Amino acid sequence: MAARHFLTLNDMTTAELEDLLDHASKLRKEWRSGQTRDSLKNRVLAMIFEKSSTRTRVSFEAGMTQLGGTAMFLSPRDTQLGRGEPIEDSAIVISSMVDAVMIRTFAHETVERFATASSKPVINALTDEFHPCQLLADMQTYRELRGSIRGATVAWIGDGNNMCHSYINAAERFDFHLNVACPEGYEPDQQLIKQHADRVTVMRTPEEAARGAQLLVTDVWASMGQEDEQKAREKAFSSYQINPALMAQADKDALFMHCLPAHRGEEISADMMDHESSAVWHEAENRLHAQKALLEFLILNRLD
Repeated sequence: MAARHFLTLNDMTTAELEDLLDHASKLRKEWRSGQTRDSLKNRVLAMIFEKSSTRTRVSFEAGMTQLGGTAMFLSPRDTQLGRGEPIEDSAIVISSMVDAVMIRTFAHETVERFATASSKPVINALTDEFHPCQLLADMQTYRELRGSIRGATVAWIGDGNNMCHSYINAAERFDFHLNVACPEGYEPDQQLIKQHADRVTVMRTPEEAARGAQLLVTDVWASMGQEDEQKAREKAFSSYQINPALMAQADKDALFMHCLPAHRGEEISADMMDHESSAVWHEAENRLHAQKALLEFLILNRLD
């Protein structure tokens, strides 16, 4: 049987995603109650990092350990990938020795090419185009704190980046409407917007996007690889900040999320991380549990 990959949210059906999130919540409860689990005993996850990470590495490595398996960290400096070996050749060899491969890289084409040649499941742990693993954690968090997100309005405030792209996919998969507030020139991919025109509305002001929304989400103004644009982006995004005044425009029970790391005083005000609406720490921990559920689904081809 061909390996199942997770490169975007579109690689799973809505039913599969909802079952996976239910299982992730179960794993969270088990872990917090002190239960142990060895569903992935003797299984190995290869973790390829071309972009640095905190939450992604810790959550995948800790997750494999908590499930009885092992995670192997690979950087370009440690492998032939960083010395010009064709992606497909590396994929064939690495996938013959492990049970799954997680890749965090720049070009989305890299994970697509790797997956095409891999005999084992490949997980996109972030590319410049998509960040589906973060959306699993976000959707799990909303379900645990507010119930189904179906029919809700979500406001994305800021850059139309990889996180925004995955929120567009999530709007389709989980049946909500996404308001995107961004400055001119920083919109999400136009083709993606066209594909999901009934789910996405691009707006210019954060206030318009946030009005009545059940969830407000943002990300840093300059992502990895865009550091040289920091000053220009600070100017363009100066009014695109989530703060208590913006939260007051949203639904009274609205949640605030951020994929982290956060730059206090830029995309969020200094007090937002501890605001009564903030689900950021809950969301961050759920990277661990959502990814454990994903690993079991892909490696075992089932959710127990």
